[in-house]
Amino acid sequence: MRQTRSPHTAAFQPSAVPEASPLPHGVVLRALAAHADDRGRIAEFYRAEWATGIAPVQWHLTVSEAGVMRGVHVHVHHDDYFVLVEGAAVLGLHDLRPGSPTAGCSALVDLREEEPATVLIPHGVAHGLLFMARSTYVIGTSHYYDLADELGCHWLDPSLGLTWPVRRAQLSARDAALPSLREVAQHVQPWRGR
Repeated sequence: MRQTRSPHTAAFQPSAVPEASPLPHGVVLRALAAHADDRGRIAEFYRAEWATGIAPVQWHLTVSEAGVMRGVHVHVHHDDYFVLVEGAAVLGLHDLRPGSPTAGCSALVDLREEEPATVLIPHGVAHGLLFMARSTYVIGTSHYYDLADELGCHWLDPSLGLTWPVRRAQLSARDAALPSLREVAQHVQPWRGR
């Protein structure tokens, strides 16, 4: 939710991320305290005592190049706990949960290694990651990976209400062929409160 200030390659020049907007209900953005010296930087990104609402059973490490878009995905059952370790990304969010206090809410969050943060994304909230620089990130999930639990829609679907800083990105064949938001939304369970 900050203005993008990271340097980008000449081939990938995004516009600024729009000013902060409210996050979908249950999405938790936690700023982390990074301790840096001439050797580098260290920051805690998970403690059992933090009220994250998730007890990860699986962790994923992913590296993405500048200009890559992952998503937009939505999970029927599992929640994600995300931390950008290196690089810069724009996280797009859209609340698909019928009955949620923020149903239909959309937001963009600017994530950068210089300002480490974690993001908890509950199931039923669609999310996509647009990488502004070569980036490394870690995701913890509340359930083991199951392809049947990973639905998605095309990242440029206007129904998402997201103004991405670019209109072209590198996609996987699967993400490029994702259906409309309307088709995906019918598979999302009503919000049950929490």
